[in-house]
Amino acid sequence: MPPAASGFLVVRREDGFGDVYPLQDGHLYTAGRSPDSRIVLKDDLCSRRHAEFYKDADGWVLRDLGSLNGSQINDRVARGDTHLKVNDAVKFGRTVLVYVETLEQLPAIPTRSKKGSNSDGLEIVRRIGRTKYIPPPPNAPPDAAQTLMPAPPTERMLPRVSTADALPVLYRLALDSAEAKTLAELAELVVDAILVSTPAAVVAVLALKEGKELEPVVYRTRSAGASPTYHKVSQFVSREVLSTKQAVLAEDVDVDRHLKNRESLADMHVASLICAPVIHEGQVLGLLHLYCTVTNVRLNQDDLEFAMAAAHQLAHVWHGLRRRQGLSVENAALRDQLRVETELVGGSPALRHIEEQIGRVAATKATVLIRGESGVGKELVARAIHYSSPRKEAPFVCLNCAALTETLLESELFGHEKGSFTGATERMIGKFEASDTGTIFLDEIGEMAANTQAKLLRVLEGQPFERVGGNTPIKVDVRVVAATNRPLEEGVRNGTFRKDLYFRLQVVQIDVPSLRERVDDVPLIAEHFLKRFVRETGRKIKGFSTAAVKKMQGYHWPGNVRELRNVVERAVALGSGPFIEEGDIWLSPLESGPASDVVSDVYRPLSLEEVEREHITRTLEHTDWNKSQAAGILGIERSTLDRKIKAYDLKR
Repeated sequence: MPPAASGFLVVRREDGFGDVYPLQDGHLYTAGRSPDSRIVLKDDLCSRRHAEFYKDADGWVLRDLGSLNGSQINDRVARGDTHLKVNDAVKFGRTVLVYVETLEQLPAIPTRSKKGSNSDGLEIVRRIGRTKYIPPPPNAPPDAAQTLMPAPPTERMLPRVSTADALPVLYRLALDSAEAKTLAELAELVVDAILVSTPAAVVAVLALKEGKELEPVVYRTRSAGASPTYHKVSQFVSREVLSTKQAVLAEDVDVDRHLKNRESLADMHVASLICAPVIHEGQVLGLLHLYCTVTNVRLNQDDLEFAMAAAHQLAHVWHGLRRRQGLSVENAALRDQLRVETELVGGSPALRHIEEQIGRVAATKATVLIRGESGVGKELVARAIHYSSPRKEAPFVCLNCAALTETLLESELFGHEKGSFTGATERMIGKFEASDTGTIFLDEIGEMAANTQAKLLRVLEGQPFERVGGNTPIKVDVRVVAATNRPLEEGVRNGTFRKDLYFRLQVVQIDVPSLRERVDDVPLIAEHFLKRFVRETGRKIKGFSTAAVKKMQGYHWPGNVRELRNVVERAVALGSGPFIEEGDIWLSPLESGPASDVVSDVYRPLSLEEVEREHITRTLEHTDWNKSQAAGILGIERSTLDRKIKAYDLKR
């Protein structure tokens, strides 16, 4: 048990008393506008650290902390350390605190009139954790409803539904709530139902934000001519509801009685109020708040039950809206990420020509054949076609025809029935069925077996197909985009590729140039991959050095964009500085294209010494004069390479 208070500071108001601050021996109490003060003063005339209270052998003492406007006791300036006496009025700015040793020593306050009182006093007279309108879950403990004081009879001057009438209202609320698209729409439905079913003058839905802050979502008054101003629920009531997770009914009572039972007074001038928590799976989403402002019409137990039921419905739909919104944001983020992943990066004339072709063909249903070396980004072109087409909301399905055997490829494309072959334990739909109304991308189409080519041709011509081992015709609406890095014409000549399928695929042909044919795009593509890998790894890398960019542009990229991607990923993983330097760029000794003329079909009359000198020179240039790396490529010792450099008089 905490030690008993040896004194109290009570806020004095024009109509009575407010917050009560117990003073315990051995504690120092600071007062000021600073939120970490023991006594927080919401007064712009007070300093952040205005004064402090402490106890010595003679009693409690006030000490001003050099405040701007000073401190007063009984309208006299307090200088130095001043001992307090019972009923001393301590004034900080506009705030007045009365010091007493017991609450019974507080001076008398005017008695409220019986009619139309606006006193601040509120006391909870009823609380429930479950409503009678919703059946309790199996094995649920009995409700901890507690009557703190008998509720006085109320005059039924305004609408109040009976138990029998409330169920249709709640049913209609559930149906209408399911159609709500936003939290504001949902809150308005709940507020309308409360106003129809209870005598409340004001109804509000409050959202619980971070830091336990309550923010009004929707509030409404019963009278059209009433002021739209909404008074937030008192901190005393909201703390009770948030801590107990129970709905409460509070009423205006005599101030002196309230002060003896609670350590703070409510801030709202109301006759009666109901505050119900909006809870989903133990998490408080907000509060439902309703109150009356006249004494002859008060909320009662039936209204509390109805408000709790409405809050229960509100919680479930509110959670659904939050989940739906979260999924929409996640979906948008994934689509945005997918868009970045499939973006064609570069500004070369060759790439702009491809983008123009994509723009023209995307809106059509034409079959597209994409040709280019391995690693140039044929799948990126296929994705760009799909996401620029009217089919962009439908599936985009990829299949590599070279990665599967003939039987498995046919099964992957067209599906199979249970028991159609060994291992077919369940029926499986194929890629064509999965991509219905969308796009299917068939990579390495030149590797497809002859029997599968025939079945594919029928599908391309609009004919139905059957699953492997089945006899049910299946017809789909699928756009086919194929890709190959092999010359299909050669396959047609030697009989490994059907001529009719060749012409059916080549309705529109898009040729993707190799990376060495668009060297100007290398820095842009490298920067694109750098941003991706920096985002994934969290590394603090700002970009490439000039020497690193020059080294990448001087390479011929036999692996094309795929190789460039791997080079950047390796540099990000192993790099140690804020920039990717020249030494971080590791390039394969494999070369292709015009630069690989060390070995050439054209004979050149060179001596062995000249061939060695030229080969060493080109190897050093390739490694940017990294002698250890060059010696490894040449298969000689570093010291041997140094001697040959000196003998041939090679210079950087």
